[in-house]
Amino acid sequence: MIRRVILIVLDSLGIGAMPDAPAFGDQGADTLGHIAAAQPELNLPHLCRLGLGQIAALPCPGEDVGAVPADAMVYGRMAELSASKDTTTGHWEIAGIVSERPLPTYPQGFPPALIDAFENAIGRPTLGNYPRSGTRILEELGADHLQTGHPIVYTSADSVFQLAAHREIVPIETLYHYCHLARELLTGQHAVGRVIARPFTGPPHAFQRCNDLRRDYSLPPPQGTLLDCLASAGRFCAGIGKIGDLFAGRGLTSDTHTGDNMEGVTAVLDALQRVDGQRGLIFANLVDFDMVYGHRRDPAGYAGALAAFDRRLPEIFAALQTDDLLVLTADHGCDPTFEAHTDHTREYVPILLHGAMLKSRVDLGDRESFADCGQTIAELLDLPPLPWGTSFAKEILA
Repeated sequence: MIRRVILIVLDSLGIGAMPDAPAFGDQGADTLGHIAAAQPELNLPHLCRLGLGQIAALPCPGEDVGAVPADAMVYGRMAELSASKDTTTGHWEIAGIVSERPLPTYPQGFPPALIDAFENAIGRPTLGNYPRSGTRILEELGADHLQTGHPIVYTSADSVFQLAAHREIVPIETLYHYCHLARELLTGQHAVGRVIARPFTGPPHAFQRCNDLRRDYSLPPPQGTLLDCLASAGRFCAGIGKIGDLFAGRGLTSDTHTGDNMEGVTAVLDALQRVDGQRGLIFANLVDFDMVYGHRRDPAGYAGALAAFDRRLPEIFAALQTDDLLVLTADHGCDPTFEAHTDHTREYVPILLHGAMLKSRVDLGDRESFADCGQTIAELLDLPPLPWGTSFAKEILA
């Protein structure tokens, strides 16, 4: 019996364009493959021992790294079945929901009537209202914000309404309140996946985003997810990173916000100690790969972040008990070498599994949906079947 599942999403670690990538403007994208090509010194020995080199264009020297036996590979690729490449829908699909319609996006900015309603709700004008990266929007409008006090509204290719404000101009609790008001307005045809608070500090030309104070206000999942099933069964579900934000807090017994990837890994290790003896799920998102390196088109930084995570994997292996299962996957791609745009890319994602109760050398092939991951976890934890996905539990258990 599997007692605990540790599910870690390496945010944006795509491993090659899906067949429908041209429809998303992403033909030829390959997040990990292009990082490895741009950074030939990239060395991920522990991820290779889990099977990553079997499913991605990644050099794996094959040296004995000790923490994982050479034949302990359980690996595969998963395709996204949802009509999207968004963080929210990607996580929902991992947890058992396929979104057959994409969430609304705003390549020309939000409608004037919607912005007027938001400005009336917060009692002040706004700046911006167009798609931009988070760093560039501050370069363009940060100084105006300091002079006027008007918060900055912007979006991206994702289904997001982002609100940026300097902490000395708009107190953090006020910014969060503005985001709650926006979330209440963004319903119906304008039900974006996330409203995101983006506080920042510093002077012009040296603005710094406060990633530890970022908050995502997600649209609630439209159906029951793996997390809801855990709650109904009285099991624990520890959310780490932005998991609580993405699922609107539903189904979580604890919710730990983290400032960066390494804090996320530490929070996973802390959770493993805290829920010892219980049955359920530790669900973590490591967002730096996407937010700090993918969108900012920094393959060297992305490679460094992958190597840093790989170096900490032995800590996680050492904390696992014989009835634990570690699952590593991703929610979409964000190829830092892609020239057509700076947004997510439509790619396959890896699924790598490790645990003492697993068979050795299992190739799961290409899975039709991210939901196969959630469906498998549901079966392993003796939960009711989820709305979508095909379980591979019987393929992997020894």
